[in-house]
Amino acid sequence: MLNRLLSGDYPRSRVLAAILVAIFVGLLLAPFLFPGIKALNVAAKVLVFVVLVASFDLLLGYTGIVSFAHTMFFGIGAYGIAIATTRMGATWGALATGTGGALLLSLLLSLAVGLFSLRVRAIFFAMITLAVAAAFQTLASQLSGLTGGEDGLTFRVPEVLLPSFEPFEEPFLGVSIDGRLISYYLLFVLAVTLVLALLRIVNSPFGRVLQAIRENEFRAEAIGYRVVVYRTLSSVLSALFATLAGCMLAIWLRYNGPDTSLSFEVMMDVLLIVVIGGMGTLYGAAIGAVLFLVAQSYLQDLLRLGSEAAAGLPWLAALLSPDRWLLWLGLLFVLSVYYFPTGVVGRLRSR
Repeated sequence: MLNRLLSGDYPRSRVLAAILVAIFVGLLLAPFLFPGIKALNVAAKVLVFVVLVASFDLLLGYTGIVSFAHTMFFGIGAYGIAIATTRMGATWGALATGTGGALLLSLLLSLAVGLFSLRVRAIFFAMITLAVAAAFQTLASQLSGLTGGEDGLTFRVPEVLLPSFEPFEEPFLGVSIDGRLISYYLLFVLAVTLVLALLRIVNSPFGRVLQAIRENEFRAEAIGYRVVVYRTLSSVLSALFATLAGCMLAIWLRYNGPDTSLSFEVMMDVLLIVVIGGMGTLYGAAIGAVLFLVAQSYLQDLLRLGSEAAAGLPWLAALLSPDRWLLWLGLLFVLSVYYFPTGVVGRLRSR
């Protein structure tokens, strides 16, 4: 059973297996283990980014394609939900319509970008995707009648997903069962399902061809594989999974704007998480997302405690100031790349 779920792709390291089990259990029981709105928001963001980063790793780690348009598809998914619920109301039909429309648009755009751009060299493809992503972000900002412009769109979701929905009066294990909790577990089920689907893809014959193209494109072409076709299919699949991640984000936030899902900062976060977790390993998406987002969310709090504890040493207190959290986050990233050049998963597997 486990072999089928993981598609035969075992962690191949006891330490890695223990970490992955801890992450799975931690996310499964996050509302009960880490009470509080902030902790639940961080856990939900981890679920979204696990899917987003894993979908990007299908491009970068398994196919060797560098694309800066990935957040465009992420934003299309979020805008699909936002626009549909704004126009059609807070219904499940609106969510289904928004998701379906976003997937269709992402399919057409990724197919067009892939067919017209993947024939060029890698650096030129990266530049083309960067230009397309920037143009789409500008378009989303200017079409205020449809997308809300710079202010974005705030919308409602079905009542069962709203925090005000409380089906039970008594709390369970000290936690109130409400729509927010139901939304979280909806995201959890979607994230697990989508990651398992990606595992099945990368461990299928199709995934093996993608890895062969990554290792030696000319050799793969020479033995009869249509490299452009496979790379285009990889680009399309990656875009569709990124779109679903955007839908998950919109359902959780009940808001979407250009800076929320289309900004270049999101793309940089995805790149950092892939490098930290390990390219070409979908498990790295989970580990990298947890490490990066937890550090991003709680580093300021830790620095504040350290600064207060070092009050007797002004120079140390200033160095540990919460305002310098980006400096420490960058330092942690440099150290992680230095000690884990192949990512956390690659290092653990090599042991």
